[in-house]
Amino acid sequence: MSAGPADSPLVPATSRRRRPLSELLAGRVNKQKYKPEREQKLQEAAVYLLKRHQNLNDLFLEVGGIQCKKTLCFTSLIDHEISGVPGTHSKSFIVSTVQEQASKLGVPVGILSARTAASSLEQLCQAPEGSRQAALLNSEQRKKLSSLLDIAQDLLEHGLFCRVSFCQELWKVQHSLVLEAVWQLHSKSVIGLEELIESHSDSQTVVDWVFNNLFLVCEQIENAIKEVDIAEHILSDFMRIFIQRGFQKVPDLRRNVELEKMPQICIAVLQKILTYILSALATEIQEESSTFKTVKCWLNIFKCSVYGSMVSPDSLQKFFSYTLTQILIYNPVLKVCDAVQRQKDWSFARTCPLLTTLYRRLFVIFNPKVLIEHLQEVLETHEVNWQLVLSCVSTLVVCLAEAQQLVKDLLAHLMIKAFESYDLESMITAFLIARQAALEGPSVFIPYAEWFKVSFGNVSGYHGCSKKALVFLFKFLSDLVPFEAPQYMKIHILHPPLVPVKYRSLLMEYITLAKTRLADLKVAMEDMGLYEDLSSTKEVTEPHCQAQQDVEKAIQVFEQTGKIPVTVMEASIFRKPYYVSRFLPALLIPRVLPGTPDSRMVFIDSLRRADKLPPNLYSNYLQACSTAEERQLEALLNIERQGCWPSLFVKMICGHRHHLPVLFARFYQLIYHQGECLSDIHVLGLAALAVHLNESKSLVPELVLGTSVHAKTHLVTEFWENLLSCRSQKSFSICIRFCVAAISYALCKFSSHSYDVLCDCLPAGLVKKVQFFVLRMYLEARGTICQEDVVDLPWKNLSSPSVDWKKAALCLWKQKKFQKLLKEKQFQLTYRDWLLFEMEVKPDNDILSDAERQYFHQWALYQQYLPESSVTGGCDGDLEKGCSILVETMVDFCLRSSSCPPLENSESSICGNIVNRDILSRLQEMVLELELERWRGPSFGPSDDGGHFMFRIFQKRLQSIENGSTIGERLLKQQELLVYKSILMGLPPSVLISTHVSGWQRSLHCEDFFHFVNNELKNISPRECALAHDIIIHFFRGLLSACLNCKEPSKEVNLILTACQTHCPIILSSAVLWWPRLEPVLQCQWKRHFKTVLPQEIAHLATCQQFARSFLPSEAALSFKPCTPWIAAASVHFAVHQQGDLETTKKALKKLGCEGEELLVSLFFFSLMGLLSSYLAPNEGMNSQKSLDICAEVLGCLEKRKLSWLLLFQLTKKENASNGRYQILLHLASDQYLRLLPFAFYSLVAYFDDDLFNREQAFPYVAVDMYLKLVQLFVAGETSVISAKAHLSPEHGKQVDPLGLITKARMFLLHSLPQCPRRSFSSLMELLATCEKFDPEVKAALLSSQQSPEDGDLYSEPLLF
Repeated sequence: MSAGPADSPLVPATSRRRRPLSELLAGRVNKQKYKPEREQKLQEAAVYLLKRHQNLNDLFLEVGGIQCKKTLCFTSLIDHEISGVPGTHSKSFIVSTVQEQASKLGVPVGILSARTAASSLEQLCQAPEGSRQAALLNSEQRKKLSSLLDIAQDLLEHGLFCRVSFCQELWKVQHSLVLEAVWQLHSKSVIGLEELIESHSDSQTVVDWVFNNLFLVCEQIENAIKEVDIAEHILSDFMRIFIQRGFQKVPDLRRNVELEKMPQICIAVLQKILTYILSALATEIQEESSTFKTVKCWLNIFKCSVYGSMVSPDSLQKFFSYTLTQILIYNPVLKVCDAVQRQKDWSFARTCPLLTTLYRRLFVIFNPKVLIEHLQEVLETHEVNWQLVLSCVSTLVVCLAEAQQLVKDLLAHLMIKAFESYDLESMITAFLIARQAALEGPSVFIPYAEWFKVSFGNVSGYHGCSKKALVFLFKFLSDLVPFEAPQYMKIHILHPPLVPVKYRSLLMEYITLAKTRLADLKVAMEDMGLYEDLSSTKEVTEPHCQAQQDVEKAIQVFEQTGKIPVTVMEASIFRKPYYVSRFLPALLIPRVLPGTPDSRMVFIDSLRRADKLPPNLYSNYLQACSTAEERQLEALLNIERQGCWPSLFVKMICGHRHHLPVLFARFYQLIYHQGECLSDIHVLGLAALAVHLNESKSLVPELVLGTSVHAKTHLVTEFWENLLSCRSQKSFSICIRFCVAAISYALCKFSSHSYDVLCDCLPAGLVKKVQFFVLRMYLEARGTICQEDVVDLPWKNLSSPSVDWKKAALCLWKQKKFQKLLKEKQFQLTYRDWLLFEMEVKPDNDILSDAERQYFHQWALYQQYLPESSVTGGCDGDLEKGCSILVETMVDFCLRSSSCPPLENSESSICGNIVNRDILSRLQEMVLELELERWRGPSFGPSDDGGHFMFRIFQKRLQSIENGSTIGERLLKQQELLVYKSILMGLPPSVLISTHVSGWQRSLHCEDFFHFVNNELKNISPRECALAHDIIIHFFRGLLSACLNCKEPSKEVNLILTACQTHCPIILSSAVLWWPRLEPVLQCQWKRHFKTVLPQEIAHLATCQQFARSFLPSEAALSFKPCTPWIAAASVHFAVHQQGDLETTKKALKKLGCEGEELLVSLFFFSLMGLLSSYLAPNEGMNSQKSLDICAEVLGCLEKRKLSWLLLFQLTKKENASNGRYQILLHLASDQYLRLLPFAFYSLVAYFDDDLFNREQAFPYVAVDMYLKLVQLFVAGETSVISAKAHLSPEHGKQVDPLGLITKARMFLLHSLPQCPRRSFSSLMELLATCEKFDPEVKAALLSSQQSPEDGDLYSEPLLF
């Protein structure tokens, strides 16, 4: 029999010729018009009919005696594929094999392939013997299944696979199937899950199989770490199908029983899952148990995010609504009495987290109002599980803000219903919900006491004051008495329902019953606290503990209102037994009374004055407090008399030197990192230890502070100074506590020792810090000290349970012995010390406000340190000396600060990030005051004698710094110079300008600033031949300000700028660089005071700028020629570098052919500096290749005009006739740039003219000299700066290889020297000694070239020209 379509029925064998189905239906096809959709519907109907009403085994097996032998097995094909054997399982091979086998057996191809696939799947899923059933496949099984699915999909595509038969075969081996395999069949569209489920005739079997396998997935997901994603996908896909089909919308009312089968199965599976979850939660499972983990996994199916858009919102909402209902009515075995007794254990905090998680996930999809309505519907129509209902109520009010009002509305509805129809169920439901919601606290729901008062405590209460309603209410309350907690009966007694006088007996009967019940429970109404939380779920508090809480609450209310709380006043009248026997004893516990009355003392005094405190009780209290104080003082004296054991103990510790680093590290960690968390007792202990460690300082080795490689060693005395920082409010707190405790302990402990011993034991750093803190924080300590020889020792103030540190500090401050210590030089807080401490303070986190800090600074400066003698650390009344000390201290602080930013950062950040802005403001005020005195005074001695004091400070400090040759030393100097610059930028600009007076004439000069720029400032500038824009603008602003007091301001400005040309030219080159920023500032400032044009020299800078602007456009001609060639050259150079286009620059350079020699040579110098700048700062400005090209172009211009440029490499500091006009260029470049000129020289070697050796007699000398200097730079390590910068910018690396450049230069010399004319060697002889030292081969080449007879006749003739 030939194979037919997989799912088409075959005609039984008869004597007639077998005809295919298409032939049998041919007549109907001819009669009906063909429609593709009709064919599809017909096929679906046929399959459905066969599935439901035929026995496929009998229908398809036409030959009864033939059985489907398993001669074909996909497993072998799969194994071949897994093992990598090729060519045995192509699509055509599998199809032909299946068809051939089916033909031999006389079995339909679809049946055979389905049975074969099912058999292969069974073998694939089989677990090893002895292992438990699994729900997930291992990696090998997953590979085999993938191959099997490929085969099945191929067969499906060819119509050779029967799904119906495959489903039946799968159910036969259901116990061997792994759920992941079934999921893969579904996800790969081999067989749908719905189709598989519907194919089984027994729904309960399907439900059990699906649940058990899903349970296995949840159970094994914790151990299958790598397969978690697969397991989650399995669960989510199954749940999507169950929810979508189980809760789908059925449009047709005439439902088919068969069509309802799938939804019923889906709901049954979901119900079984929920039942398992609830039964597990009812057993109080532990978090470590496997059941807990399984339930936690199940709860993921209630996440809305799992379903996304795959499930319709309507189906999802129906599912969640169904689930919530099933939870609330699950196993309703608890009685109302059980709920009344146990509901406190069902609060949100005590409910299993898994259950509250389930509730919250169900709540997400609903509106709060819908949730409450659903809860109400369930309560009215079902028997409920009270534990689950009340835990649901707790979760509602805790998690949903809108729930409070909605629950109130529900309670009102229930109460109205209860009293309208005297419905006991509504009544008990309302009470249980009200109590449950109140258990969550007043922030979530009103307390039960308040709800009860609102419901029954007024004439508008629900009971309506009718007898029937009252009988109903009190009957209900009486029935609750045997079961409810004491606090609820207390509420009912203290806040009883409003009852008419004639029905008072009903209330009294209930109160009697409730009090009797309280007595049986041994709970006294008299012991109930004034502020007791009657709705709390906590256990009953002991009476004395509750009294303590009442006292604290009463004092808190008294602090807020300033009046005795009403609750306390009522208790003194209506609850006198509790007030007298509990409250007052808790309030009047003896203690050491503080010097300044605190809130407790004021409250006690208010009660006494209000006659609420018996006089005898008050006098006994005062006597007990006095006794406690005496005992404490005696204890202090015992501490003083404890002997020398602490000193001996610490000395013993110091003997174990290997333990000391750990001890001090722990000390540092406690104070510096955990100081704010330390208790007073802990601080006192650490302070005492510090004193004894300082006493034994001779036994303590030097300590290493810090963990960095730059950490230095310090003596233990310096350790205390570095231990305590003064940066923020928190650090101030621990510092004052620790210092006061240490000094107070030392004064007490060593009071019997000599004065010298006391001074030796006290850490000087702590004494200085105490002075700083006390003067800064307490106004009382400033000014004249009223010294007290107090009988009480300072240690006494630190021994009370709650230390008043302010009082302790001021008490210490007033001690004569302490004030005597402050006169010792080692303990004096000098002006410099105060400044260093003050600079540590971060203004944004200071304990003082901005106004308080400014007031303190002015007091300290003008009242404390300026008038003070220098012997005691002051300034002798000298304001300039005060400024000098402040500046030096500021610089020292900046340099030592660990927060100092690296030099690569913006210079402007140094002043702002390190220097305390308030201290800088004080310096500005003091300098401004000095400037005003200088301008108003009759003479200007300081300016005439030694320049401005600021530059004298800088010069003095710089003289003490060695001009180090190492990079580290140069960087340290550079850092200090940046600090100087930052300080200058923070001061008035006029500081940079000095003034001379001759009679009534005032003149300006800037020698100090010029000297500072030429010798120091230009060496830290990141730009070639220019200073930073901020200092240049600052200088010009100062110049225009200073000239205002001169008779001829414009003339003075011109004189200063003219002096700049010869004494400080870098100011002018900087001005042309920053002219776009500088010009608006100058115009604005000049026009404020004068109506004339800018001074001539300033206008000259503008002219140079215009010249540079007309230079770059290649089509425009140079309209004029500037006065000063080198300034014009600087303008052109900066314009070229800012423009950056090489072709435009080349065209523009041609226009300079007619310009003077000096301008071109100067431009070449600036180009050389730009080239070096591109090497030293590759990330700023033009790259090195473009800079090199520009240098080459300028060099080409010089060569074409036969202009000598070698003199740029022969300039020296000593002026001579040959290079005098270019001497000024030396002042434009930093020392580093000038030293690196050999590097620039040999960077251009490829562009040198071949005729240079003959045309320029000095060229061989310059070439050899530059080579030797280049080698010296390399040996000294100065070229390493260029190499390091090249690594930061890889695109420049090819141009800046110092060693490669030296090699190139050497080859150039060895090749060129033999070609030089003999007359060139006369000057080269002086370089032989240097050649011998650095390159003997070059020396040999020089000597050989000098002795060469070549061209001897020519050079023997006399030189006529």
